[in-house]
Amino acid sequence: MKALVCRAPGEAPAVEDIELPPVGPGDIRVRILAAGVCHTDLSMLNGTLSPMFPLVLGHEATGVVLEAGDGAGFATGDRVVLNWSPACRTCWYCQHGEPWICETSGIPSQPRGDLHVTLGLGALAEEVVVRANAAVGVPEDVPAEQAALLGCAALTGVGAVRNTAGVQPGDSAVVLGLGGVGLSVVLAARAAGAGPVIAVDVAEGKREAALAAGATDFLLADGGLAKAVRALTGGRGADHAFECVGRSASITAAWKSTRRGGRVTVVGIGRRDDIVSLSALEIFHSARTLCSSVYGSSDPDADLPALAQSIVDGTLDLSPLVSHRIGLDEAPEAFARMERGEGARSVVLFAPLG
Repeated sequence: MKALVCRAPGEAPAVEDIELPPVGPGDIRVRILAAGVCHTDLSMLNGTLSPMFPLVLGHEATGVVLEAGDGAGFATGDRVVLNWSPACRTCWYCQHGEPWICETSGIPSQPRGDLHVTLGLGALAEEVVVRANAAVGVPEDVPAEQAALLGCAALTGVGAVRNTAGVQPGDSAVVLGLGGVGLSVVLAARAAGAGPVIAVDVAEGKREAALAAGATDFLLADGGLAKAVRALTGGRGADHAFECVGRSASITAAWKSTRRGGRVTVVGIGRRDDIVSLSALEIFHSARTLCSSVYGSSDPDADLPALAQSIVDGTLDLSPLVSHRIGLDEAPEAFARMERGEGARSVVLFAPLG
């Protein structure tokens, strides 16, 4: 089975042949149809996060069930999207309606032989074996490249807008960082009736994708960002700011771009040692809210099928998020492209079984 593997910190990932574990009770084996190259995978490679190596990359994917173990609840041929954060349904957080911060979320999975797998999935591979609760059924007529994005970028970005921030019609929003998640935030903010929706990135090349996703304005991130945002929002600043980068500098910029009484939602995953510093007086005086959005404050078992149905109904189109459709052997270059800030989401498309 071919998969994208990184052998050690600092090494470039490469396609290798790996062996999958057998399918046990409660497991499913899934043939991957499409998998997104997500910034969280890049964070595994560049030291932002600290995974165990050697590591099979990938966690945003859709596929078809090839084999189901006893009690799995799926049948051969079922179409699924993988869920990198399945809820246990029994811990305090799950019992109190917050499955996105389930006590088991973020706990590393057991290695498979000598290999570790990203977020329990290792989905940049031709096939995976996962626990059945790490998959969510979706209709067959959802395009594979869009279904893959439901597993991370879309659920995270749309959830940040709908669930965490509660954006309302007429609210203004600024979105910092225009990767797959940031563009999902832009798309969801416009769908919620927000305006203006101001997209911000360090790369001019993101302008076209931002406008295609529904942004009303595009700004380059610089020292004058807060002033530029105020000029587009009646001199006050945005009602909502979404930080989709995961850096203290951009969190601070989002804070300064938000109006008094506004809300800053941090969606990006940052480094442990990258410290955000805010004035105690400003925190009091500004009356702003600063919070994070973990997996879009979503319950994937409920929210993911609803988004999939929206794609089928034509009320949600994630195609503006996909800038590159590639093969698995092109995935290393997709990571390099992401580091350079080029393009939106790269999606690896796999040939279905004949």
